[in-house]
Amino acid sequence: MPDQPRRPRTLSDARSEAEAAFKKVTAKVAEAPPRKTAIPGVKEQVTLRIDQDVLEYFQGGGPGWQDRINQALRKAAGK
Repeated sequence: MPDQPRRPRTLSDARSEAEAAFKKVTAKVAEAPPRKTAIPGVKEQVTLRIDQDVLEYFQGGGPGWQDRINQALRKAAGK
């Protein structure tokens, strides 16, 4: 039986095709997380780092200093 010329192996072509097929099946479009709707009047607890003198200013007015900070932030935000 005469020797027939062998075709050169092209692993890179097979690998490229396999990778493309794998990506096509496994790639998902990332969905944006659902946005929380803001409920008026509901407050959220956060940690906020502010300068000591600013904190002392608001606390110097007695109880309700957190509400006063909230009002000042609301005014700065234009609301």
